[in-house]
Amino acid sequence: MARLIKWLFYLAVLAFVALVGYAYIGPFLGADFSPPTQEIREDVILEAD
Repeated sequence: MARLIKWLFYLAVLAFVALVGYAYIGPFLGADFSPPTQEIREDVILEAD
């Protein structure tokens, strides 16, 4: 059981390192992580008595 937990821990650490590496190297490989930007306007009607 300890071997399984050890391997799962190693796999989790490797996945974390891969994710961080992709976050840093991704823009050089063509991945665009920026959100789409556009202006949104909507009329708001306030009813105050």
